Amino acid sequence: MSDERDSRHEDGEDTAAVARPSGKRSARRSRTASSSANGVATIDRPSVPAKAKQSGKAGRSGTGNPFKRLVKFLKEVISELRKVIWPNRKQMVTYTTVVLVFVVFMVAFISGLDVALIKGVNWLFG
Repeated sequence: MSDERDSRHEDGEDTAAVARPSGKRSARRSRTASSSANGVATIDRPSVPAKAKQSGKAGRSGTGNPFKRLVKFLKEVISELRKVIWPNRKQMVTYTTVVLVFVVFMVAFISGLDVALIKGVNWLFG
């Protein structure tokens, strides 16, 4: 009974069933046995076949149908964009406001320096 009570909010909503995104990526990547033994994390990279190591024209990956390469590129772009953690509306408004305030501040600061230097040069050289 106490386990059920701990997992519920005051309004009776079950927190175990509600998954809220935290904005952080989870550590799902598994470490290899050798890296976990010495405490060093490694990145698993696919092995390069012997054919790809050849030099010269036969080893180029740029040959082939350019339309197929373009389609492959666009598919990879879409798959990478699905991995992006997009900001919500509140975060976007906050980030946009911070950037605009900073830009206005820098424009005013540089304009003030420009006016001060113009007046200083005019006073010095008359």
